[in-house]
Amino acid sequence: MRPYDRAWLSRDVIAGVTLAALAIPEVMGYTRIAGTPVITGLYTILIPIVAFGIFGSSRHLVVGGDSATAAIMFAGIAGLGISGLQPNTPQWLALASLTALLAAAFLIVARLARLGFLANFISRTVLVGFLTGVGIQVALGQFAGMLGVASPDVSLTRTSGTVVKFWDTLKDVGQASGATVAVSVAVLATLVVFGRWIKAIPGGLVAVVGAIAVSWIADLQAHGVSVLGPVPSGLPHVGFPSGLSWSDATGLLAASASMFLVILAQSAATSRAYAVKYKERFVENDDLLGLSAANLAAGLSSTFVVNGSPTKTEMVDEAKSHTQVAQATTAVVVAVVLLFLTKPLQYLPNAVLSAVVFLIGVKLIDIANMREIWRLRRDEFWVAAITAAVVVAVGVEQGILLAIVLSIVLHVRRHYLPRDRVIVWDDAGHVATRRPIPGAVSEPGLVIYRFGVGVFYANSERLTEEAIALVSGDDPPRWFVLDAEAVDDVDYTGGKTLAELADALAARGVLFTIANASHALRRELDRFGVTERIGEDRYFDSLDEVRSAFHAAPDKPAA
Repeated sequence: MRPYDRAWLSRDVIAGVTLAALAIPEVMGYTRIAGTPVITGLYTILIPIVAFGIFGSSRHLVVGGDSATAAIMFAGIAGLGISGLQPNTPQWLALASLTALLAAAFLIVARLARLGFLANFISRTVLVGFLTGVGIQVALGQFAGMLGVASPDVSLTRTSGTVVKFWDTLKDVGQASGATVAVSVAVLATLVVFGRWIKAIPGGLVAVVGAIAVSWIADLQAHGVSVLGPVPSGLPHVGFPSGLSWSDATGLLAASASMFLVILAQSAATSRAYAVKYKERFVENDDLLGLSAANLAAGLSSTFVVNGSPTKTEMVDEAKSHTQVAQATTAVVVAVVLLFLTKPLQYLPNAVLSAVVFLIGVKLIDIANMREIWRLRRDEFWVAAITAAVVVAVGVEQGILLAIVLSIVLHVRRHYLPRDRVIVWDDAGHVATRRPIPGAVSEPGLVIYRFGVGVFYANSERLTEEAIALVSGDDPPRWFVLDAEAVDDVDYTGGKTLAELADALAARGVLFTIANASHALRRELDRFGVTERIGEDRYFDSLDEVRSAFHAAPDKPAA
């Protein structure tokens, strides 16, 4: 092996050990969100992380437990309404594994059908709002554990369940355990201090190891601090989850589809960011096989759904690793912990995991991006804010559905209300624009109207109304020019509308011409009969060519 190969391998191994140290407390915390036994968090970065390393294409993306998908999964299982179903039970875990298998099925179908482009249908705006809402929901749900009071018995499937649960917790604050609160504050302080000023050492690992040591030495359980208790050791059971029925699968389809979309959007965004950073090629469909294999592995190894993790990927990148050797090393470290080091976990206070998850939730609340959206696009800010509010007040599953709908509405709205303008020239000959209001002209007798997007069923009537308004009045123009530079496509409604507009303008004695139409658009206009109505010679390749033809026309207005 060449020296620089050994150096890279050593760097990848160190990165893998570092990732394990940072990720183990994190994925243990995610089990609080998922409602599964704490050991299942470690399972998410054992076989699934190796499966993605083998079948995934990205050299950077790290998969594992994730707060957003865990929250969706919890809501989906709770929403089944099965009598006697409780978190942290074998039945709940079996259903959690089933959601991973269903998510894997969605991912493999998406890979076969090449549906990776669906990741682009969740805009960054609504994704920021969705994750902010998840962060608020997750953080609010940890106060009972950090205070050491009984978690209120409130169904999170009901409207405002998270808010009601938080309010009920606050009403019990007088019964808080002082020792538990002290543990929570100490853990939060450790995470903040190490996260800001001692980044070389994993703060989460220090908090977990330190809490275990203090709990064992001081017997915190005797002082009213609840602890995990015995944690099973050994590798996970591999096999299909038992005790399930087809009705369980159909009941979880909506939640699994929501998780599929979040996995698609979050993993694609993370992979794309690192592909751009290292000037690598990225195609959305390439990682779908790896993500489906990872979730299949999760479903068959007694754990819950996994997702591409931006935080874990950043951990590995900061350690200068650029291969999946780091992830394989992480899996080895996790296997060692599972086989030999689970016994000390029985002394870990539950408040530690609540504090870790609380801070994860706070970090998901993306104030910086929300402020930037407010500064740059107020309309999109309200979309993000509404998405976040729905996640908190109604639920994560409803929040992701709303996020998808709002993403599509934003897209349609932008195409329904494009930046239409009338092109004008100032005294110096420079191009300018003005709003397409009645009476606006490019110059006497000539209107050059720029439509800012493709013509389709939702905006075609707007185009017609603005065009007719521009040629109406006491002194209508002789030429009406559609500047089609931004028109990339016309659907059936749009094509028929343009043909009808040509007839309407001809009836008014206005010459209809088109400028800057692409070859593809020309072919479409030919098929819709627009060319037949206006004539082959009424297409121009530039605005200067249009003006020259207008000035040379015998019916041009006098100067």
